[in-house]
Amino acid sequence: MNIGVLAVQGDFAEHCHVLRSIGANASEVRLPEHLQGLDGLIIPGGESTTLSRLMSLYNLREPVADMASSGKAVWGTCAGMIMLAAEITEEDPVPLAVMDVGVRRNAFGRQVDSFEQDLEIKGLGSDPYHAIFIRAPVIIRVGEDVDVLSALPDGRPVAVREGNLLATAFHPELTADARIHRYFVEMAGGPAFDDNAPLIETPRVRGRLAQE
Repeated sequence: MNIGVLAVQGDFAEHCHVLRSIGANASEVRLPEHLQGLDGLIIPGGESTTLSRLMSLYNLREPVADMASSGKAVWGTCAGMIMLAAEITEEDPVPLAVMDVGVRRNAFGRQVDSFEQDLEIKGLGSDPYHAIFIRAPVIIRVGEDVDVLSALPDGRPVAVREGNLLATAFHPELTADARIHRYFVEMAGGPAFDDNAPLIETPRVRGRLAQE
């Protein structure tokens, strides 16, 4: 499987590391031509306004939206989730509007309000998933065709899927648990993974990411 990771800003290197650890080929995407031949694309976390502007600068907005509309698997994490949304509560950035969800940026406060939470995530088995939220957004509206995969204890959705599109408010690339990356590779047409696959070795990066 050839999975692209948008590499104009944010924590793309961590996503590439996880993908390679589970046997997928990870390609860094910086220009529209880098999207050719991909089975799927990850839009990583970062600073959403900067990410949006760089996507415009490098003429990536329309090709990425076309990829999502064509049925190719696209996954947005944190800032990437903001970019996929149909609408956000702020005027900036302008999202791609390919996924029928509404999103609020910085829903939990400042960097110091970042937190971790064990989640039950549909499709990942019975073991809880330890999620890392860093200046995270949250989903405030879900379209009728959107499947909520996981929510916080207060009921707010933080992981959703709409057909070929996946979005998470947290950072799976910062944990040793690769189940969501495996789930996405399967979405992109890859082989099913062993549910008992071991944890991977990956750095837990905190505090250095300029998150949305």
